[in-house]
Amino acid sequence: MSETCISEQAAPVSSNTAPPSVRSVYVATAAEAVKNWQQNRANRWYKDGADPNDLTGDYAFQRLRKTWFTPKLDPKFKFRSEDKFYAIGSCFARGLEWALAKHKIAVESAAPEFARLKVAAKHKASSGLGFINKYNTFSILNELRWALDPAAVFPVKSIAQVTECTWSDPHTNPTLELAGFEETLERRRLMQKVTKRIINCRAVIITLGLVEVWRDLEADVYINSTPVPPLLQTQGDRYEFRLTSFVDNWANLEAIHALMSRYGHPDFRIVITVSPVPLMTTFSKMDVVLANTYAKSLLRSVAQEWAAAHDNVDYFPSYEIVQNSDRAAAWESDLRHVRGAGADQIMELFLQAYLR
Repeated sequence: MSETCISEQAAPVSSNTAPPSVRSVYVATAAEAVKNWQQNRANRWYKDGADPNDLTGDYAFQRLRKTWFTPKLDPKFKFRSEDKFYAIGSCFARGLEWALAKHKIAVESAAPEFARLKVAAKHKASSGLGFINKYNTFSILNELRWALDPAAVFPVKSIAQVTECTWSDPHTNPTLELAGFEETLERRRLMQKVTKRIINCRAVIITLGLVEVWRDLEADVYINSTPVPPLLQTQGDRYEFRLTSFVDNWANLEAIHALMSRYGHPDFRIVITVSPVPLMTTFSKMDVVLANTYAKSLLRSVAQEWAAAHDNVDYFPSYEIVQNSDRAAAWESDLRHVRGAGADQIMELFLQAYLR
């Protein structure tokens, strides 16, 4: 079997692990709950008589008037400056990589091999690193399995022919020009080669993005992004759209944890976060704003429960930091992409919480 495990077979797409049954995320005695309340300076939204414009106050209605929202953070663990990092997930993960690299932190996922790839003309503002974005928990799990598990093999059948001489790997982000079959396979080998570097990383950041996913019925595998338009036009019956549930995403995260426990760094730590970047468009029947609210609410909830279930997983509130900061400061004019200052604010809080 080759290093990249490419074959005609499809890897399993999710585990059979069920979500917690009747289990609370956190349980405290009455005395412990009162102690929590007494010691938590950020425990209250509002109080009669408090000055709403006192930006030094601890009440939420005061803190939310600042340009940048700064949540109270209680990290479970700390990273070391010599730790290697690996970020996987949506486009927001690329911003986190860039900010970490600025602080001279080793980021294995920001591989120079990707940066050298030539992007398509319509994506000229992006770098080759955008090629590795993973937008849903199915595609994150798939990529880790194909790279780490010797029994998991990449389903070559899912690479679809678009024109007479171009092919599409739907498990990548389509930022590169479509290429011939052999070059497409070579990009796939590169993806799996770099992903395998996660085993050297004690620090793993997972950024969750979407709950709308597509499945290749012919290859029997979930894919990373919407099939390119020519495939939907000519092979539409091959693909199926799914709006996933809490159970779907919980099972995938549990399978990721099991995979990392077996093949990852012996002392790995995962920080999970939810990308504040909204989905560009929805294939559901919902208003795109409602569809985005559903997605982010579900992912925020499953991330919290997953972190509560494992001592080596922690939730970091990237989503809340951006959503509760001043809109003009946080967002580009499209209200979709986070400004550089926003990413800097997030990473400053991340570094304070986990590295300082």
